[in-house]
Amino acid sequence: MKAVGVVVEYNPFHNGHFYHISQSKSNSNADVVIAVMSGHFLQRGEPALLDKWHRTKMALNNGVDIVIELPYVFCTGYATAFAEGAIQLLEAIGCTHFAFGSEEGSIQPFLNTFHILKKHEEQYNALIKHYVTTGISYPQSLYKAYEELRQMDVNSTIDLSQPNNILGYHYIEAAKRLNLQIEPMTIPRIKAGFHDDIDNNSTIASATGIRKAIFEQQTLQEIKQFLPPASFTLLKNWQSEYGSFIHWETLWPYLRFAILRNTPEQLSRFADVSEGIEFALIKAAKKSDSFNQFMNQIKSKRYTWTRLQRIVTHIYTGITKDQLHESTKPSYIRLLGMSQNGQAYLSKHKKQFQLPLISRVASTKDPMLLLDIRATDMYALGVEYSSGKQMASDYQTPPIRL
Repeated sequence: MKAVGVVVEYNPFHNGHFYHISQSKSNSNADVVIAVMSGHFLQRGEPALLDKWHRTKMALNNGVDIVIELPYVFCTGYATAFAEGAIQLLEAIGCTHFAFGSEEGSIQPFLNTFHILKKHEEQYNALIKHYVTTGISYPQSLYKAYEELRQMDVNSTIDLSQPNNILGYHYIEAAKRLNLQIEPMTIPRIKAGFHDDIDNNSTIASATGIRKAIFEQQTLQEIKQFLPPASFTLLKNWQSEYGSFIHWETLWPYLRFAILRNTPEQLSRFADVSEGIEFALIKAAKKSDSFNQFMNQIKSKRYTWTRLQRIVTHIYTGITKDQLHESTKPSYIRLLGMSQNGQAYLSKHKKQFQLPLISRVASTKDPMLLLDIRATDMYALGVEYSSGKQMASDYQTPPIRL
């Protein structure tokens, strides 16, 4: 059985994701779609809208055959670490191809971009250092350095100001640099841009636009047309069970406590805390009644909103620098759910997997997995605070079977 892999968050699963899954399977002639999915905290430093079990069910009800979890150390990392962890897991579980959505829509410009940056690596790094010294953010420095190199080559390259192009490039970079056998494919992103608000004249919207509409309108009817029926039902089920969806404002009382209970020296030990930002975090937390107020006091050119969200994610979950960087590659494949087709694939191929397959967390004490369990527990604490109801733990939840 041939498998194609996708890297996802499904926050939540929408019609654009459905299109991506169907095109990935069709274009790769695959029998099985395997999704490596972020857990309860995401790449941009945000808590997921709803738990990973509901998001796994969304995936399985809409064409995904196997869902595995991207460990916390990768799913909350910068794009390079995020991509490396995800692509290594898809290779380990036997995928021949991985398919990502992009604004570019064609794979050759991605490959050209990789070769250009590889060929001019020293010059590229020198340009990045130069732009950083001008006071602009590191992501902006990367972009400016790339644009300067891009003008020197006649081959078509990608626009690295576009978020899905950026992640797609890092997937390919990871596969090439690690000498993996898995082959890249890209599916054109259709209609809605990454940051676009919902458009009521369409059935396609970005996850960002959908989440914004949910929190602003406080109703699911506004976003129904953008979701497959199963996704809409699961969102309704979550809302009925827990009352509201999860975001940083939900978790703010606990995050504020986590910041203020520590000294500056203690805060400096958490992952990504650097350059004295710990003092600004404490000062802002003392004055802020909301997460938004807190963030607006500390964001700057050097500390972007996303970078700060990653920092406070690690403080909230209690993950230190040493814990985050203890491992540079996945050590297991954590199974979250499977369809009948997915179960057949696992039965046929699991002896060839490059990493152990874990279906029940009680059977292992892997340090990387223990961080995932802690992240789930801290997410569940916020759910309980906002709803008064407990959420199932990793120990209580077996893989979902569709």
